[in-house]
Amino acid sequence: MTDTQPARSAGSMTPDELARACADAMWAGDKASQGLGMEIQEVGPGRAVIAMTVKDAMVNGHGICHGGYIFTLADSAFAFACNSHNQNTVASHCAVSFLRPGRLGERLVATAVERWREGRSGITDVTVTNAAGEVLAEFRGNSRTIKGTHLPVE
Repeated sequence: MTDTQPARSAGSMTPDELARACADAMWAGDKASQGLGMEIQEVGPGRAVIAMTVKDAMVNGHGICHGGYIFTLADSAFAFACNSHNQNTVASHCAVSFLRPGRLGERLVATAVERWREGRSGITDVTVTNAAGEVLAEFRGNSRTIKGTHLPVE
């Protein structure tokens, strides 16, 4: 978009364009994900892939990635997937199962897929893997839409 082109409304976008525009709008204010070095690799309607490298400050007393950082990565992927429909959406409940530790320097990838969405509620599953494709964690989040949108609706 240039200064001479008007902003497109959400209603004139394809579902993929809408998901990307919502992600861009959210990312602009997401200091938590940015501060941890996360990167959006992919986003679409009801899905998102977010990556993060385990840094020295993320390692706990056992010499492995603190579970809170793995949860945060999964939660960020969950958020971008849930908010891809241009409705402000928040978590109402989340649970994570840690299956394998993350290690210093590993690139972790969280892949979120919306499983169900109806009315104001949804369920999204997130799988966190390492570069070898090993599953480190499985996360399930329940979402709830709230008032507001990320983009103008005409």
